[in-house]
Amino acid sequence: MIAGVCGGLAEYFDNADPTIVRLIWALLTIFTAFFPGIIAYLIA
Repeated sequence: MIAGVCGGLAEYFDNADPTIVRLIWALLTIFTAFFPGIIAYLIA
């Protein structure tokens, strides 16, 4: 929600629910030891 990355991704993928995209992103970040998910979020 900070930079609108997940909302933008949800809109890009044919109006997917931003909450689900945020949840998936958070889970992937947690399960990949935080660092790759945070770096990818900052780049996006």
